Parts: sequence; structure tokens; C-alpha cells
Amino acid sequence: MAWNEPGGGDKDPWGSRGDQGPPDLDEAFKKLQSQLTGIFGGGGRGGGGRGFNSSLVGLALVVVAVGYSLFGLYQIDQGERGVVFRFGAVQETSKLPGLHWNPPIIDVVQKVNVTQMQSHKHQALMLTEDENIVDVSLTVQYVVNDPVAWVVMVRDPRSSLGNATESALRHVVGGTIMDRVITDGRADIQTEVEQRLQSYLDRYGTGIQVSKVNIDESAPPNQVREAFNDVQRAKEDEQRVINEANAFAEQIIPEARGGAQKLIEEASGYREQVIARAEGETQRFEKLLAEYLLAKEVTRNRLYIDALESVLSNSSKVMVDVDGGNNLMYLPLDKLTQQAAASAGSPESVRSIADAVMRELNNRAGSGRVRDTR
Repeated sequence: MAWNEPGGGDKDPWGSRGDQGPPDLDEAFKKLQSQLTGIFGGGGRGGGGRGFNSSLVGLALVVVAVGYSLFGLYQIDQGERGVVFRFGAVQETSKLPGLHWNPPIIDVVQKVNVTQMQSHKHQALMLTEDENIVDVSLTVQYVVNDPVAWVVMVRDPRSSLGNATESALRHVVGGTIMDRVITDGRADIQTEVEQRLQSYLDRYGTGIQVSKVNIDESAPPNQVREAFNDVQRAKEDEQRVINEANAFAEQIIPEARGGAQKLIEEASGYREQVIARAEGETQRFEKLLAEYLLAKEVTRNRLYIDALESVLSNSSKVMVDVDGGNNLMYLPLDKLTQQAAASAGSPESVRSIADAVMRELNNRAGSGRVRDTR
């Protein structure tokens, strides 16, 4: 007889208990606990044993859940970013600084420092434009500006940085002559290498931002370094001589210009002086002519006396004219002066010479008329 036919009795497969209502939840929970106890080996006898095993299993599940949750917590520092891999696939956005939680085993978080300044040293022999070999050593300073690209896009970002540095440096040095690489062209080379290196890294997608490129040393190889130093010393000597010549020119040219200007000023002054003297002589002659026209004899004698005075004023002799005589006597004052050479500068010597001259004149001339034309 089917369970739903009349007279079927209590053959209801749902365990219907007549008018007792819906199944009791406590009873269903107890059945679930008993099943779990059976699964985890809880075959204890008696109701007390089954309750103890059920409580232990529940506590274990809670501990596992709490531990799983705690293992998912992690801290990202201020200068770091977190790259999240979920089942091996990278998430597009990186984790910002702070406390985060990701499900363990499912997610893997890799931390990347994006503020620390890192450096890469590189040294290699380079061929210059004029086919010389130079040994160049430089340092590249960089930071990570894209943590996702740093972790995912290239297998070894630092190796890629070294290869890009080598390529950029060879390109720049290969287009520059040796003298500029070693001497005064290093600053330009640093700037050009930095720009070219950044373009290479952006093309590779390494997530690196170049901050500075410094050339530590650029020199010829050791085999030819001594010869190159000799050439450099010769160039320095040449430059030193050129600088000294320029300094001498800078010194002598202003002096020559000053001397020329002085001569021009002196010539101008002399010209003004001559013109003024000529004009003065002209005015004096005109006035003298007017006096001559008024008194010719007196003016003529005055001119004669002035002429003799001007001629004989520089003579070292004294002319003595004796009345009634045909001879002129003179006193050699230069000889008298030489006799008193030891005391020539003192007033007593001058006075003694004058006294000697007067005594000589008195002895020779007597009552003659003396004219001192000094």
C-alpha cells in the first residue's frame, strides 16, 4: 500500500508526527553534530562523550578560521607599494600604505619600495668617434615609479637597466671625440646618456625613473695613459702660454692707449701754448712798435741791452769794460766755482765766491765801470 493511501498509517517518509508542527531546530542541530562527530572519529559512548567531541570540533574550526584570518593581515610601509597576485594573475592596482587583508594561499602580495634611491654602477671600454678607446665608469641613480611594471613586465629589472645603460653609453660616446669625453664634454655626455637611458627604460616598461647619471671617471686605457698624459700636458702648456699672452695684451694695450692719449693731450697743450705764445709775442711786438715810433733811439738802445742780457745771461763769464781801453777783461767764474766744489751747495760758498769776484774786479778795474751780465 502506498504511503499516501488511506490507512497507510505512519509510513510518511518525511517523518511526519501528525499534528506536532514543523521539525524542531534543536533536534536537527543535534543530528548535524552527531554526523560531524562520526566523520571526525567521534564514536564515544553515551550522550556526554558525543557532546564533548562536538564542542572540541567546533572550537577547532573557530581557531582555524581565526588563524586563517590573521594570516591574511599585512602592513605596507609609507615608502612601499604592494603588488597583489590572485591565483598567479596580477591585479591592476597596487596596494597603498596601511593595514590590508588578503586571503592567504589565494592572494600573494609582493612589496616594492618606491621611494628609496637606488644606484647602479657600470664600467666599460668605449670606442669614440675619432676611433680611440676610453675607459668610462658611471653611476646611475634611480627609483621605482611603477611597482606593477617593476615586478611583472621584465624578468630582471636590474639586468635590463645594465643593458640599457651599456647601449645608451656606447651610442653617446661613439658620437663624441676622445678629448671631449675625457675633458670638458663630460657634463653634456651625462645629460645625453640620462635622456637616452630613460627612453630605453620606458620602451622596455621596466617601471624605473632615472634620477641622475654621474660619470665617475673617463680615461684612456692603461696601455696608452702615459702618452695621453704627455699630450694633455702639452695642451695645458699651450693654453697657459696663450693665457699669458692674452693677459700681457690686456695689460699692455690699455697702457699703450693711455700713452697715446697722453701724447695727444700733450700735443694739444703744446699747440695751445705755442699759439698763445705767438699771440703774446705779436701783441708785445705791436706795443713795442708803437713805443719805437714814439722814441726810436731810446727804444733801440733798450732792445740792444735786452738782447745782450738774454744772450749773456747763461754765460759763466763776467765782462769788464774799462773806460778808455780797447781790451775787455773777463773773470772765469766756472774756474772759481770748481775751486769751491766741495762746498758748492752751501750759502757760505756762494758768498765767498761773490766776495772773490768783487775783490778781483776791484783789483783789475780800479775805477772802471763794471757791467754784470749774469
